[in-house]
Amino acid sequence: MLFSNVVGQQLAKNGLMKMWHNNVFPHALLIVGAEGTGGLPMALALAQYIFCEHKTETDACGRCAGCSKASKLEHADLHLSFPSIPPKPGVKAMSRLYIQEFREFVKQSPYGSTYDWLQHINAENKQGNITAEECREIIESLNLKSYEGGKKVLLMWRPEYLGKEGNILLKLIEEPPADTILILVAENTEDILQTIRSRTQDIKLAPVAAADIAQALTTRTDTDPIRAAQISHIAMGSYTEALRLLRHTDNDLFPEVRNLFNYIFTNDGLGIGRFADEWSKAGREQQKNFLHYIIQLLEQVVRIRYRPEVVNELPPAEAQFVQRLAATKITYEGLGLMAQALTDTIFFIERNAHSKTQLHALAIRLQYIVKGLPVPA
Repeated sequence: MLFSNVVGQQLAKNGLMKMWHNNVFPHALLIVGAEGTGGLPMALALAQYIFCEHKTETDACGRCAGCSKASKLEHADLHLSFPSIPPKPGVKAMSRLYIQEFREFVKQSPYGSTYDWLQHINAENKQGNITAEECREIIESLNLKSYEGGKKVLLMWRPEYLGKEGNILLKLIEEPPADTILILVAENTEDILQTIRSRTQDIKLAPVAAADIAQALTTRTDTDPIRAAQISHIAMGSYTEALRLLRHTDNDLFPEVRNLFNYIFTNDGLGIGRFADEWSKAGREQQKNFLHYIIQLLEQVVRIRYRPEVVNELPPAEAQFVQRLAATKITYEGLGLMAQALTDTIFFIERNAHSKTQLHALAIRLQYIVKGLPVPA
């Protein structure tokens, strides 16, 4: 994994490189970011950079022996730890028992979630964890000499799964063996032992910018730029969510949104009926994505109206639609009520409510809100 393969996160990349080149790199690093922001890819890219024999100022070369081994997760001095399950009764959960599966998982979906990983190893309803036995094995392995004479790296994905067993690692984290770097990747620091957090230096990952997500979708998945731009705004800063949306969003959503609002503003009851009928035939994921997309457009309306200095990154057609909606007499409270009505409809659709009824009722609620009338109970 190269830093160039990590979607966005340029500030974090710059910070890591600055620490490395200034010789102030911490021996224990905690990369923290919500699902889809690229914690694991960033850690993998950092590990490859450490092992690269011909580093540039900003990235690994991607061609040397060190890069080749690290990119395949086969470098002898790269130690991996991640949540796992007992492979069979009487055998403790250990990462090394699943190393080949983990290599395949990372190759297929480096932005995959922990849930995706546990399903990959057929965990079903079993809770993954990082055991005390694994912690002791980590200490033993890292106290051995480097196999290739350079640095040793421990990459631990999701230290939240350590539990109290993490206390076994405290001395190692505080005083690791010479030339040893510990990279921990977490999504929620509140679930990490405070004794571990206090011994690491944080690198926080921000939500991925919509423009970076759109560019990645366009170049890496050959997605149409218009569709990529729409998905990038619905994804809420998560490239993982963007990939999921890509699987469940079959076409350009904007024309349908524009039609719906035309029906609402022109009191076209027949059009609203057609909208509810046609969209009730779509899958529930597609329905939810459509409604999430409208919510994102409403958020852009609020930004344009109350923060006009903020750059609008929407495609031209959507940008024009948002500007026109911002120029209407809909109040701030009205926009909030619209967003709440959309959110409520998503909630009901998720719980298998009759989608045609819900979508028809939603459009009528939006009509009342647009006119500034109290919505009937």
